[in-house]
Order: sequence, then structure tokens, then C-alpha cells
Amino acid sequence: MPFATYQIRGMSRSHLSTAIRWAAREGWNPGLYDLDPLYGIDPEGFFMGWLDEGPVASIACVRYGSDHGFIGLYIVEPPLRRHGLGRALWNAAQEHVKGRVLGLDGVVAQQDNYRRGGFEQAWYNVRYKGRGRETVVQDRRVVSLSSLPFDRLAAYDAAFHPVPRPAFLRAWIRMPQSHSLGWWEGGELRGYGVVRACREGYKLAPLCADTPGIAEALFEALCARVPLVEPVFMDVPDCNLQATRLALTQGMEATFPTARMYRGPAPQLALSRLYGLTTLEVG
Repeated sequence: MPFATYQIRGMSRSHLSTAIRWAAREGWNPGLYDLDPLYGIDPEGFFMGWLDEGPVASIACVRYGSDHGFIGLYIVEPPLRRHGLGRALWNAAQEHVKGRVLGLDGVVAQQDNYRRGGFEQAWYNVRYKGRGRETVVQDRRVVSLSSLPFDRLAAYDAAFHPVPRPAFLRAWIRMPQSHSLGWWEGGELRGYGVVRACREGYKLAPLCADTPGIAEALFEALCARVPLVEPVFMDVPDCNLQATRLALTQGMEATFPTARMYRGPAPQLALSRLYGLTTLEVG
């Protein structure tokens, strides 16, 4: 690596906002209020590369529980790519999650590099783009998540993530310019979704449901809370054929793919009930 002044440091909360701006520039379209929910997962799991006292590279390498981690926000400033700065940052961050199963959502250009690093593809994701909707007649079983016992939501969400994440979830469903809805039936939560304002339009993330019908009802109710002129995005795991069918029948168009990859045994998730991912940055 030819840059003698290159330094790698832990990332502060304010510098995470810089990394999120870089993610927006890359076209990943992060949410307007993602900063606090993301940073709260693992404040020691964000790293930044500095050159001559200026930030030039970032990576999130956060811990989940005692056995898992997730990598995201892996970005090097474009003029400085292909000089080893990203690799040095990657290697330094790995110490934070040593010995854990690691996941990431890799863009096409990086997937071969991740494979060489021991990551294997678990499934592909496709980002779909649609629009806000007219007001719909909402089923009475579609309710605000704030009206439900939070422990029911945390228990339901645990099926879609390697370990429970209640602190993150509590922050995620309370972001400004967002709406969080659940399907409450017979005293049980049978699906939920969140739509939040992003740099471009809104993103429906996550969307989880026990049946395609519940997923469709939640999708339509959430999109009805988005202005008609605004785009709505959703990252769909293509291993769930019902999720792909939902996106297409709702008139969404495919934009770009990513691949969920793991180094180590892929966790057993309820993929048949997962219609939209939460984030590409932290899983």
C-alpha cells in the first residue's frame, strides 16, 4: 500500500453520517434517518480509513449476539480505489468479528472478491421500484405497530434474523417520516412492514408475512402512506417466489441485484415469509 499516512480508526457517530452519504452517492439509497438505528447496533463495529486527516474509506462490521456479524457500507472514495486502502480497512475490521459467521449483501462487481475471501452465496436479492398508491380500504387487521405489545413484534422478527435485535427494531419502527404496520389476528402478529423516507423516495423494509395475502395487504396499506409521485423500493429475496410475484403483480420494476453471502454456515431464516429485506448495510 503506497500511502504512508493512511490510518484506520473507529468511526464516530458523526462520521457514520459521512459513510451514509457515500452510500447514497453509490446509488444504495439509504434512509434519511438510518443513522441512529444503525449506530446503535454496535458502536464499535464501524471503521473508517483516513488519509492526510481526511476520511477516504468506510466499513461496517457489526456484531450480532455472540456468534454472528454483518458487513456493509464498504466504500472507498472513487479516485483512491485499487490502491489497497479498502483491503487494509477490510482486514482491520475483521478482527472485530473474528470467529463469527459473517453475512453481507454484495453488489455484482464485488461478488468474486467476496468468494475469494471465503463467502458463499445463499440467495440473490433484486431491488424493485414502484410508486406510492391511492388510499386503499384497509383491512381492520392491519394496525399500527405502536398499538401492539413490543415483545410480540420482537418475537416475530426473530424468525428473520440470526439473533434477536430488539434495540434496533425499537428504533427502526419509530423513525421520523416512516410508517410501521402489522397484521394482528386472533391475538397474534402474523406479519409486519415498515416504509421509511430515503434519499430518493421511500423504501419498504422489511416486509414479513405468514401468507401472500397478508403480505399484499400490508404492501398496499404501506404504499398508500407514500405520496403518489414518490417512488417506493423493496429489496426482494428471489428465493421467495411469492415475494417476486408480489412485486411484479404490484407493477414494480427490477432495478439492480445483490447477493446475500455468508462466510460460515448460513443461518436458518424464515425466507418463505420474508418479502423485503431490512437493509443492505446491516442485514
